[in-house]
Amino acid sequence: MRTEAMLFGGVAVFFGGSAALYGVWSGDETGTVALVVACGMAALVAFFCLIQYRRRGTRAQDRTDAEVADGAGPVAFFPDESLWPIVTALGFAVTATGVVFGLWLFLIGLGILVRGVYGMVFQYAYR
Repeated sequence: MRTEAMLFGGVAVFFGGSAALYGVWSGDETGTVALVVACGMAALVAFFCLIQYRRRGTRAQDRTDAEVADGAGPVAFFPDESLWPIVTALGFAVTATGVVFGLWLFLIGLGILVRGVYGMVFQYAYR
């Protein structure tokens, strides 16, 4: 994942530099914020790839002398189906509806949303 981390790191640097130049020359806050957000998203992916590289080490795809057979074997953990994305989507829908209809519905939706996100994050923590 080192190559992917370098690639997305370069994209983050590009968007960061573009945001700085665009913000200075244009004075437009909206475009500058969009470029800063794009920089942050690319930096987040680069950080994730770098952490995975440090955790798992060099893969066969990272070596120039690797053969196709070097990449054989179990790939990764693939989880079973889960109901937590449905709970999260329901919580988001109720929260968004609560913005329109009142604080009481917003708080109920927020509770459902927090429980759904918590369930998705810690679903396979102890596998």
